[in-house]
Amino acid sequence: MDDKQSTAIGQDPILDPAQELPPPENDAIAEPAAGEAEASTSAEELADVSRAEYDRVKGERDQLLDRLARLQAEFDNARKRAEREKADYRDFATGNVVEQFLPVLDNFDLALKATGSAEQLRTGVQLIVKQMEEVLARLQVVAVPAVGEEFDPRVHEALGTVERDDIPDQHVAEEIRRGYKLRDKLLRPAMVRVAHNAKQVSE
Repeated sequence: MDDKQSTAIGQDPILDPAQELPPPENDAIAEPAAGEAEASTSAEELADVSRAEYDRVKGERDQLLDRLARLQAEFDNARKRAEREKADYRDFATGNVVEQFLPVLDNFDLALKATGSAEQLRTGVQLIVKQMEEVLARLQVVAVPAVGEEFDPRVHEALGTVERDDIPDQHVAEEIRRGYKLRDKLLRPAMVRVAHNAKQVSE
């Protein structure tokens, strides 16, 4: 065999440095570029979604703040209106009570100007007291029962005890100051002295 044949059988052909290599496939180079474009598009879409969500939440927040401000203003107005109505009602109630007592005050003035005897003055004062009791009754203010009643710490205030054998033990013997109730509400307790009946205690 000659040299040419041995070369062809035993060895790979030697490439010519001048020979051009085949160009690389275009798909391998284009794929990263396509990925980058897709990533860029996704980022833009995400930014648009985030912006829209931010605008929506901001709008809802503004609406809630506006509603809160309106509710606060309505609450303040309602509170002020309630305070005015309460003050007006208090003035009306006070005026109604005072108006009913004005005739009583007039009669006291007449009694002070009277020149009659002591007995006549006493009779006049008794009439005024009766007139005051009538006014109190119209206002549903009644006296707390005292003398002869069993002592009740809920409506009676004891100032001491007195020895009495004609009154049951622990019953009111004397009334020092009259107590009053408005319907079922105690305005002030009756100041009393309570009987101590030794005969009943010893039995």
